[in-house]
Amino acid sequence: MTNTARRTAAAFVLPALIGGVLLMGAAAPALAQSSTEAAFKATTFSLSAYGETRVAPDMATINLGVQTDAPTAAEALKANGTRMNQVMAALKKAGIAERDIQTSNLNLNAQYAYEQNQPPKLTGYQASNQVTITVRDLSKLGAAVDATVNAGANTVNGISFGLVNPQAAEDAARLEAVKALQAKAELYGRATGYKTVRLVNLSEGGGYMPAPPPVPMMAFASKREMADSTSIAGGELKVRIDVSAVYEVSK
Repeated sequence: MTNTARRTAAAFVLPALIGGVLLMGAAAPALAQSSTEAAFKATTFSLSAYGETRVAPDMATINLGVQTDAPTAAEALKANGTRMNQVMAALKKAGIAERDIQTSNLNLNAQYAYEQNQPPKLTGYQASNQVTITVRDLSKLGAAVDATVNAGANTVNGISFGLVNPQAAEDAARLEAVKALQAKAELYGRATGYKTVRLVNLSEGGGYMPAPPPVPMMAFASKREMADSTSIAGGELKVRIDVSAVYEVSK
């Protein structure tokens, strides 16, 4: 073969090789696109459900404190400190651990009298000290409230109930949520003529544990008038877990 013939043959082989490489390179995106299209063609159910469980609380949180008024700031703070020390001692005597008593607010404010067409007139100072206490033995709850009020606490902002360890209640709610989810998938399957092939995705949207509304000081006062010891009922807490899932289904 002459040199001219060899060059001509090589010229025909090179484009063929390049074309082959290009065709092979184009095959990968085509396969990926085919796989994606197949996934989108699958019929799925996107469903959500929730599970709930009710459980008695085993702890309570109370916000209470002392409010004092005096002509001067120093006198207001001194009177407040004296009464607050008595409240702290009463809490500890009632069985509340020191780690469960936390100062949540401390304020000192000037008090003024306002008259029409007159500048504000300073009348004194008001000191306020609030503590948040956690009661882990609910049998001591009423006695703890009584002890603090008798020791000088004159503000009780509210009470809320909770669980020391909510894990068991949350897990029970999760089981109920999954049962409800599966039942819903079966129901939709019967209604549409599809059957579940597999669970594609399962996610938890979060759970919550609503507490009963805070009980204001007026409620405590009215109970104290009718009984020697404050009566407080914890009732039940509702623990809820939300879940959502995607099921692949087929005819």
